[in-house]
Amino acid sequence: MAMTATSGTSEQGILDRIPPHVEQVLRQADAICFDVDSTFCEDESIDEIAAHVGVGAEVAAMTHQAMGGTVTFQDSLAARLAIIRPSLSVLTDFLSIHPPRVSRSIPDIVSYCAQRGIQVFLVSGGFHQVIDPLAASMGIPSDHVFANRILHNDAGEYAGFDPTCFTSRSGGKKDAVVHLKATQGFKTVIMVGDGATDAEAKAPGGADIFIGYGGVVHRRAVEERADWYILDLKDLLAALQATHTD
Repeated sequence: MAMTATSGTSEQGILDRIPPHVEQVLRQADAICFDVDSTFCEDESIDEIAAHVGVGAEVAAMTHQAMGGTVTFQDSLAARLAIIRPSLSVLTDFLSIHPPRVSRSIPDIVSYCAQRGIQVFLVSGGFHQVIDPLAASMGIPSDHVFANRILHNDAGEYAGFDPTCFTSRSGGKKDAVVHLKATQGFKTVIMVGDGATDAEAKAPGGADIFIGYGGVVHRRAVEERADWYILDLKDLLAALQATHTD
């Protein structure tokens, strides 16, 4: 069962609140993979885009099902996008009005990881069109982003999504981590996120631990699957600092 950390835990004493196997993995981590929606960012981008075009309530209910693990992600993604049908102009307009809101402590975590040589990746069921500019603004290389890609025809109209993207399907986040280990030589990788698709990343050959985050949306089923469950990303920052003191 996951251990829930008190929000705002300081670096001092944080190790007393972390399961020993989590502490060990934190010390050895080569890379940390963050979910984006409701984790790296406070927004759930597909719901925000849906609201922008007037179908927010219907799509939000489907997102809840997908994140709770009650339907396959690929089926949910296809159904939601079929309702929204986001054209290129809709996405451009949306981003100009609703830029992503980065979660508190994320800039400090990204900066600290850079200092310590821990690679940061964004592994998301969201969309490159939304995430890539955000990643660039935070110094995260484009090849550190695994997300879905909305397709458009020559007129800029919605034409589906790229089914070859890892995160377009259930189990895709695990596949992304397996790919990272195979291509980057990483031995120890952490997954951080709020949903069932993030928990799936912890599997043989995939993420070594799953840190659940409930600071935006608390999902009991996800908490039960987490190696460590936090309500404040400050706890993750404190844990990284406490396990990298040399």
